[in-house]
Amino acid sequence: MRKVLILFLVFNLSCWAQNRELLYNFTSIPQSSLVNPGADVSYKYYFGFPVLSGVSANVGSSSFSAYDLFAKNGVDFNQKVRDVVNKSSSNDKVVTNQQLEIFSGGFRIGGRESRSYISFGLYQEFDFFMFVPKDLALLALNGNRDYIGKSFNLGDLSMKAELLSVFHVGFHKKVNDKFVYGGRAKIYSSGANATSTKNSGYIYTGEQAGTPNLYNQVISSNLELKTSGIARFTKDEYEGNIARDVVNNTFFNGSLGFGVDAGITYYIKDNLQLTASVIDLGFVRQTKDIETLTYKGTYQYNGANPDFSGTDDPENVFDEFDKAIPRDTLYNKYTTWRPTKLYSSIEYSFGEARPDDECNCHGKVNKYYKNAVGAQLFAMSAPRTPLFAITAFYRRNIFRKLDLKATYTLDTFSNANIGLGLAGTIGPVNIYALVNNVLEYKDISKANSAAFQLGINFVFQDKED
Repeated sequence: MRKVLILFLVFNLSCWAQNRELLYNFTSIPQSSLVNPGADVSYKYYFGFPVLSGVSANVGSSSFSAYDLFAKNGVDFNQKVRDVVNKSSSNDKVVTNQQLEIFSGGFRIGGRESRSYISFGLYQEFDFFMFVPKDLALLALNGNRDYIGKSFNLGDLSMKAELLSVFHVGFHKKVNDKFVYGGRAKIYSSGANATSTKNSGYIYTGEQAGTPNLYNQVISSNLELKTSGIARFTKDEYEGNIARDVVNNTFFNGSLGFGVDAGITYYIKDNLQLTASVIDLGFVRQTKDIETLTYKGTYQYNGANPDFSGTDDPENVFDEFDKAIPRDTLYNKYTTWRPTKLYSSIEYSFGEARPDDECNCHGKVNKYYKNAVGAQLFAMSAPRTPLFAITAFYRRNIFRKLDLKATYTLDTFSNANIGLGLAGTIGPVNIYALVNNVLEYKDISKANSAAFQLGINFVFQDKED
């Protein structure tokens, strides 16, 4: 059990967060509409380079870094794990998001004067969220010898993970020069899901008064793990190819769900802009290869400290435990909710300039601004409490078709997260690269968070735009 929990803790070092502060409202990138369907973008049509139009990953841990575990400093690895656990709290978070856009595109509907657009695409996504299970980690690492009288909280175990594909179709319309709105419908196909967020119970060992070698141990367990699309791979009789079957489940045979995105852009003044969006307001009904494991019950033992590995115990302690807290397997369908994200921003533009005969993704304009500053807010639903972040940004139009965005973000994982993004267009080819927490790249192993996103698109405007 100790080895399992240690490996589980190490695995979750590579955890990820979902705030896309650099992409949000970076409207020279078509994918900015994925975080605000009401972003003020325009084009005749565009399409992404298959598989390479949107590749992203974000990493964050609120209490430890890779360096804490893998630094070559002469400290024993087991001690490093203990140090990480000791400095963490049960409210520290590790979360994961990875996304790969398979294909995407969009086009204007109506005549050349129309301001209405359709977009579509398919992407693969992986999500993971877990609170650090501090009490369970302490028990796994140290045992209960030094914790007589302490109650270990089983409710510390709270996690969920999902691998899915998302097909989406969106619409956005620029009603007038002041207001843009948009929405997107999504069909989720979940290839694999694991959810364990409603656990409770405790493990307690007390010493009986006046009898130092006799103990009172109580284990009260209400543990539950729901899975979908996973159980078949754990069976001895399974002889298939796991990677191939997971891909097949994710794109063609997954549990289905539905979600929506919505967003707006409103110009308070010509150079003062307000935006807001809600992303992934949706659910998945888990129906494929479902299995729920439960450990529910109460076990109480009085006497010498029980040894579950002993084979000569006359009281057969393990059998008593197994009867008191049995493992049950259920096959009930269940519903999971997607991690819903909220964004908003206010932006002030300055440095008015007049365009030449060139055009960009914003279409034909009489003037534009070379600089913009502002602030963004982000929130994401999560077990127990939501995640929040606030970002200050500066955007600069270096050349007519080359834009830079710099951000400074305060969030759960860092209080000095500086990000840089660059987007440029050569002919119809639109290329972008976004990287955050750039100050940590001198030694990325010490970073509590890091992220990147890059992609290639082909964007076409009307010839005379």
